[in-house]
Amino acid sequence: MTQNDSSKTAAYPAPDALKTPTDLKADGVQKIVEAINPIIADAYAVYLKTKNFHWHLSGSHFRDYHLLFDEQAGQLLASTDPLAERVRKLGGTTLRSVSHISGLQTVQDNNADFVAPLDMLRELMADNQGIAASMRAAHETCDDARDYATSSLLEVLIDETERRIWFLFEAAQGGEHTR
Repeated sequence: MTQNDSSKTAAYPAPDALKTPTDLKADGVQKIVEAINPIIADAYAVYLKTKNFHWHLSGSHFRDYHLLFDEQAGQLLASTDPLAERVRKLGGTTLRSVSHISGLQTVQDNNADFVAPLDMLRELMADNQGIAASMRAAHETCDDARDYATSSLLEVLIDETERRIWFLFEAAQGGEHTR
């Protein structure tokens, strides 16, 4: 298999050597894996975008936004391992490469040379809202499959995501002073 083929491989079931046994039904596990892996991809994509904005920030609120973006990037990165491990515990496989991430992510990258601080806040807020919506949909999928452990993890991550949204929203208030 070449490096570029990794985004096209089935995430469930895993190869025999990686097929962790579970008492959950195979069709439910497949739906869970298909719901969780794009969330992980989006978390990595928004992590990198948040770090991009952290590194390329300019303006009167530099210090506050610089620290906020760094904190939020850390939260996003920290969410990926528990989600990926849930996929593996269920007998699925998860992300393998940057190309695999780009094949699954739903958020748009931002490669602009300059983004105004207020636009950064709004874009990250929208991206986090998309992640929260995906997590809610995955939660329903997990509940339907009786995978309460992944549902519980998603509840915590939804709360953390909503906190990021809240902070970004509040930072964007009075945005005319951020340009």
